[in-house]
Amino acid sequence: MSYIYLALAVVAEVIGTSLLKSTDEFTKLTPTAVVVVCYIVAMWLLTLVLREMAVGIVYAIWSGLGIVLVTAVAAVYYKEIPDLAAIIGMVLIISGIVVMHLFSGSMQH
Repeated sequence: MSYIYLALAVVAEVIGTSLLKSTDEFTKLTPTAVVVVCYIVAMWLLTLVLREMAVGIVYAIWSGLGIVLVTAVAAVYYKEIPDLAAIIGMVLIISGIVVMHLFSGSMQH
């Protein structure tokens, strides 16, 4: 169940972060409210994940996947296309998450 909560936390964070630009510096009520709710939901879900997984591992997975997914959303919706260095960096982030998942003694398998 922890991985489901973690996936939902990532989705909530990605939605919230992706909408930050549309808040117009928190002057637009609806997108601002959605951002706040998404962040609250993401944090709550992370607390559920932390019952069974180490905080460092959870945060690495959550933030790493968030970076990659927010970049993908920004590329599609805001036409902010990452350059080669950004893509290489994200591949390294995902590689690090995979290494942690497969080889770390801190991970719950």
